[in-house]
Amino acid sequence: MRETARPRPRAILLGVELPGSSHAELASSLDELARLGKTLGLEIVGRVTQRRARLAASAVVGEGKLRELAAFTGGTGVVPSGAPHAKQPEGEDEPTPDGEAADGDAPIRAGVVLVDHELSPSQARNLERATGARVLDRSAVILAIFQRHARSREARLQVEIARLSYEAPRLRETGGGRDREGGGIGGRGVGESALELDRRKVRDRIAELRAELAGIERESGTRRKRRQQQHTVALVGYTNAGKSSWMRALTGSGVLVADELFATLDTTVRALQPETRPRILVSDTVGFIKKLPHDLVASFRSTLDEAREGELLVHVVDASDAALEAQVEVTLAVLAELGADRGQRWMLLNKADRLDSATRERLAQRWPDAMLLSARDPGDVAALRARIVAFFQRDRVEAEILVPYAKQRVVGEAHATSQVLAETHDELGTRLRVRATPQAIARLRASLEGP
Repeated sequence: MRETARPRPRAILLGVELPGSSHAELASSLDELARLGKTLGLEIVGRVTQRRARLAASAVVGEGKLRELAAFTGGTGVVPSGAPHAKQPEGEDEPTPDGEAADGDAPIRAGVVLVDHELSPSQARNLERATGARVLDRSAVILAIFQRHARSREARLQVEIARLSYEAPRLRETGGGRDREGGGIGGRGVGESALELDRRKVRDRIAELRAELAGIERESGTRRKRRQQQHTVALVGYTNAGKSSWMRALTGSGVLVADELFATLDTTVRALQPETRPRILVSDTVGFIKKLPHDLVASFRSTLDEAREGELLVHVVDASDAALEAQVEVTLAVLAELGADRGQRWMLLNKADRLDSATRERLAQRWPDAMLLSARDPGDVAALRARIVAFFQRDRVEAEILVPYAKQRVVGEAHATSQVLAETHDELGTRLRVRATPQAIARLRASLEGP
């Protein structure tokens, strides 16, 4: 007998239009939050919005909107006064898990509230008490997606550090007689509460993870240092802009390509195909997003060093997305924060195959220096590859180098770091005619002078 697919958990979106923003900007931000929720496997059943001068200190929105929100979740719509109880008072209906209504004939309600703002611990707690649903702010949603998609040990450590840093100030006292207890060897300090103990454990765990991550980062830094003598291109941009599609098209690598947010968290480095001499390395970096949690930016800083150290940045933009202007601004802001905004940068307006002629013309007028291409078009892929190769050949010069037979390792170095135009042998050694940057030629000659 065929099993029926389990329905996805349902979620409701909550957003506030604040001064300095517009209704259209809020709608676009909520659309993105809906995509984030979909990536987590949630079904979005509606949204509640309100225009306010600031977020309500208690529960984000006003009393009326709070009741409207609770109508989607089956909650009371009222923040109970006093401390929260582990159990509802007798005679009061408790919300059922995942938004399931107790009455079989009643509609299935949303069991999750996604809030398009960063919440304080008290705001999140009050929203949960008023709605009877699980509440996740934007940072929590992004962290959950990162945790699900992290594959390498480095990415898992980075995400875990960010998650614990986010959760530490949100830990709650559990009660149950653990309020204050005496210390002991290996136990709590004198008068240390259970909450303080939990926070200390989190701090200790973060310290352990950072120490382990530091070791991995040293290895990554060593690999990057070895690549400094090779040409490097970093693909950067907003999440789901198509960076991995271009990575696969340019390098022939089997990197994951998925139509979901943050499908790529691990930086992948591959050689441009067909290979050139010297090789040109292409790296696919983690995508950016609006309101990316600071702890994640800090944790992934070493991974994003690929963007900062790349000789050439290719800024991939989803040209078919209505919010591309805002996405470009976010990407540029993150690059500036990383110190990766001072080198050579190209803008690549991707997914050109989805655009009509009027949109193409408008984008060409808005960004006249940008490339309007599609990773699905072999001709566009070949054109970008040719432009990348030409970029790295722009300042090459030719030189003659004599390599004594006692230092034949320099011949291999020459093949790796320059284009060898001719190679002959005589009684003095190997004579090379190479085409390379002045810096690469200087390094080759320095190798000949060394021991």
